[in-house]
Amino acid sequence: TPESDDAWLATISEEVDRALTRSLRPVINATGVVLHTNLGRAPLADRALAAIRDVAAGYSNLEYDVAAGARGSRHQHCARILCELTGADDALVVNNCAAALVLALNTIANGRDAIISRGELVEIGGSFRIPDIMARSGARLVEVGTTNRTHAADYRAAITDATAAIVSVHRSNFVVEGFVASVAPATLAPIANEAGVSLIHDFGSGLMTDLSAWGLRGEPTARDAVRAGASLVLMSGDKLLGGPQAGIILGNADAVGALRQNPLARALRVDKLTLAALEATLELYREPAAAVREIPILRMLTEDLATVGSRADSLAARIRAGGVSCTVVKSDATVGGGAFPGARIPSAAVRLDGIAGADADTRLRAAGVPVVGRISDGRLLL
Repeated sequence: TPESDDAWLATISEEVDRALTRSLRPVINATGVVLHTNLGRAPLADRALAAIRDVAAGYSNLEYDVAAGARGSRHQHCARILCELTGADDALVVNNCAAALVLALNTIANGRDAIISRGELVEIGGSFRIPDIMARSGARLVEVGTTNRTHAADYRAAITDATAAIVSVHRSNFVVEGFVASVAPATLAPIANEAGVSLIHDFGSGLMTDLSAWGLRGEPTARDAVRAGASLVLMSGDKLLGGPQAGIILGNADAVGALRQNPLARALRVDKLTLAALEATLELYREPAAAVREIPILRMLTEDLATVGSRADSLAARIRAGGVSCTVVKSDATVGGGAFPGARIPSAAVRLDGIAGADADTRLRAAGVPVVGRISDGRLLL
């Protein structure tokens, strides 16, 4: 019958559309988590997007020294500006922060001991654990202290002739409160220097500018981390820095130079598009006010509540015009991405009324551009 034929054609059409839909595609993040790891973390600034287009559209000097007319190195492209912004002697970019940790330990402590506090053996996204990542580097883990308390004397007592490094991991994705003690990198640096071993500081977040004026406190900046005196400082490019996925290694020239010569550096290197986006993002930090204004993550984290509330009112009006009842409600946003874990940012949300949260969630995720919200008390919040 015509009706059954129409249904059959509609089903086939839906299946063809589904088969032709790209696997990786844009979504709207309405979860209230700004740096949402599952949703791709940091959106890029316009300057970074323009840099990608410029480099991707044709050829580039990725590994060519234009002045010398000879082969160059891709490692040079972001090193200079990273050193300028952080005060490091040298810098190296690999494909993520876990890769940076593996490369650092494999270069410095392969077959030797790396000391780390038990309170810093954390699990990061996707069930990956710092001790497992460290073990793959070839280093032998030596755990000191306890889950909640580790002292400088614990590190000193663990150092032997087999020790190659002390590792300090910033606990950026959770908060430990109460009867706790930890040793800051600035205190560990002289201990490492006296013993003639390296200090590797993984501070993760990639924060490049102080956000305390907006109530976001407790994360060190990259310059702070370098100033503390570690041999190597490791951080992410796609968290609070607001750039593409990358692992950034900062440190003294000898240590970074040794990492650059490790054959693993080639396996973990980044491509031209990542380098273009990262360099363009870093350029914005030469003027901190411009960085806060133009880097999407920083702009969202520092936006005033009145602006967010006005946007919520506008969205609610459009939803009501479509025949769906909704209410603007107070909400708390979170930073996400393993940064500022205890921070709650006053915000606003649009609550969809008159429709079960699970049903609304399913329907919005099935849209051409999926909308991902958050269910609270049985209702979907955007």
